[in-house]
Amino acid sequence: MQHIRNIAIIAHVDHGKTTLVDCLLKQSGTFRANQHESSEERLMDSMDLEKEKGITIRAKNAAFKYKDYHINIVDTPGHADFGGEVERIMNMIDGVLLVVDSAEGPQAQTRFVLRKALEAGAKPIVVINKIDRENANPKKVLDEVFELFVSLNATDEQLDFPFIYCSAKEGYAKTELEHVSGTMEPLFDAIVKYIPSPRAKAGDGFQVLVANLDYNDYVGRIAFGKIVEGKVKVADSAICRHGSGKITKNKITAIYHFEGMKRIEIQEAHAGDIVGLAGFEDVFIGETICDSEARTALPYIPIDPPTIQMEFVVNDGPLAGQDGKLVTARHIWDRLVREARTNVALRIAQTNDPKVFAVSGRGEMQIAILVEQMRREGYEVLVSRPEVLWKKDPATGNPLEPIEKLFV
Repeated sequence: MQHIRNIAIIAHVDHGKTTLVDCLLKQSGTFRANQHESSEERLMDSMDLEKEKGITIRAKNAAFKYKDYHINIVDTPGHADFGGEVERIMNMIDGVLLVVDSAEGPQAQTRFVLRKALEAGAKPIVVINKIDRENANPKKVLDEVFELFVSLNATDEQLDFPFIYCSAKEGYAKTELEHVSGTMEPLFDAIVKYIPSPRAKAGDGFQVLVANLDYNDYVGRIAFGKIVEGKVKVADSAICRHGSGKITKNKITAIYHFEGMKRIEIQEAHAGDIVGLAGFEDVFIGETICDSEARTALPYIPIDPPTIQMEFVVNDGPLAGQDGKLVTARHIWDRLVREARTNVALRIAQTNDPKVFAVSGRGEMQIAILVEQMRREGYEVLVSRPEVLWKKDPATGNPLEPIEKLFV
């Protein structure tokens, strides 16, 4: 456990998170020289829409080895619409690399992701990226980052954050601007030195808080999370504590561990590591998998509520069925339920009309991505204009609307 580090890369959109992950994976020797990954860019953007739009939509795991350390790394989206992806992975990491563009400085989403990291107690390392740009001003940006920490009421310990200057595109990092460096070694050393070993304890039995889900045709649903306590082996008896309070018993049928971008099947995993467990078909994000009913459920980090709502309606017009094959209310509802299982920031609800479904999310882009994915999968659906979700002030009864910081 002392040789494991769990980190997330967080930043505003286009500040270089995914490129930095590429650089760390390649320079740590994860890929052979003749492997196609060694020459590709934005390796972590695996969805078609991510490649086309050049953005990250889903948080994804990878891992690499550096010296004797196994470093689990999570790449996160930078758009505010996908903020739920950042929130849900906070319970499986112990430190963050806060990436800031050396020309633009901290932006609106930089503030949001840093606030979430500080609330979760994650140790930050500030990475001033793109120092090779002509208009870069890394010293000024570092001062702005310090001011951002102060405005978020960071503790004295958090204000004493380590920082690294780097260019992920050119593949080098340095602790001081005057230093000459051709590799990312200073950043690797900073991760090992400053990010604490996992907040977990060894012992008998095990406990995992589910932070991500995937599906495999052979083993079914795979639940990903950090082992908070103990160790787990294949064929161990386990229970899943559901959000409703229900308990499901089963056996662990497979355990997955990250090496590079691949998932490797292993027989045993120990406290502190981020693993995937198969064996529970009805597990959801935020639920606890443990060895016995004697263990309580782990606390789940709450997700910020949605801010806009759109209605998904069955197309019953004269041209229905010409663009897609999956057109009925049952098809659309089943697909929305499937999306809500893995997309924690999305809320779905049935309305008085059986052909109309209310879909709430963080922003228009989040729902637009869902609509485009459904269209490509063969669904046909009508979508209403977005409406802002108002909340009532419990004290005065006045309506409140969501407010966002905007930089123009």
